[in-house]
Amino acid sequence: MEIKNCPGLLTEGYSSYSPLFLRRMFTSRKVSHILAYNAPETDGDDHDKFIQNRKRISISGAQEKYSVLLEKYSLRLTIGSERGSYILKPKPHGLRKTAMAPANEHVTMQIASQVYHIPTAVNGLVFFNNDEAAYLTKRFDIDTNGARLGIEDFASLAGKTEENAGANFKYEYSYEGVAELIKKHVGPWKIEMEKFFNLVVFNFLFSNGDAHLKNFSLLETANGDSILSPAYDLMDTRIHVDEDGFFALNDELFKEWYWSGCRIKNSHHHPCKEDFIEFGKKTGITENRVDKLLDPFLKKQGEVENLVIKSFLDEATKEQYLSHYNERLGMLNSE
Repeated sequence: MEIKNCPGLLTEGYSSYSPLFLRRMFTSRKVSHILAYNAPETDGDDHDKFIQNRKRISISGAQEKYSVLLEKYSLRLTIGSERGSYILKPKPHGLRKTAMAPANEHVTMQIASQVYHIPTAVNGLVFFNNDEAAYLTKRFDIDTNGARLGIEDFASLAGKTEENAGANFKYEYSYEGVAELIKKHVGPWKIEMEKFFNLVVFNFLFSNGDAHLKNFSLLETANGDSILSPAYDLMDTRIHVDEDGFFALNDELFKEWYWSGCRIKNSHHHPCKEDFIEFGKKTGITENRVDKLLDPFLKKQGEVENLVIKSFLDEATKEQYLSHYNERLGMLNSE
């Protein structure tokens, strides 16, 4: 497989990982972008290793995820009670364009980080022996000494479980409700609220229909405080599934019914800038700050397109990704 851009930061002119990515992901160790495994669905010894690893990893979510550690200069699956510092996500099953899912998540996370400066989990792509891509992310709940940091998702903070709220419990909420939980559980909540606002706008703009309660978390710091965790699980889900609506949470932005004037007069009733201004104000951000936070999302089209072009999506999916993005950008800019 010919590689022309870093599979981590998408920097041009690299046939493997760039030095900057190696420093961020592997503390500068020269790790190969090719794993010493066949893809999990391949029969043989590697298939059995993935099955055993999957039984041990304690991370929620429907997609198969595997625990990985760095041993000298190579990545390998953890064995027994070993604690991995990385999570490996091969292509999922049962979706459209399943082979594009790792590259979709990768480029979306890179756009969040590089274009909009949203704190994200360090991530990149790796490849099995058959050139099939997988998504690799560094765990942010393990510190530099290997100690586990406390982390709690917002389904837990909201007291939502399948037993008390049904099978769709992680979608039964509003983003305003999440903001109230941030105020309740975070000391310097004003700083974290702006991070949360940026994430909500980003998820709308990039069609992330899976931004549910379990995909937002509070992370314990070394000082014992709680902050919003780095962003994770960002992707354009419309590429892979049919979706209704504009937000993952069923109550959308607000706890109580609210549509802006622009949404009411628009024939398609889509959200727009006015809705996000109102949402920002309801979360405790001043209107002046909301305008400043929204400004980058209304611009920077060139930077987004540049990363998508350099991504590992195939050409048809790049066009689809940018079409979705431009459609949502038009909505956000409408008045």
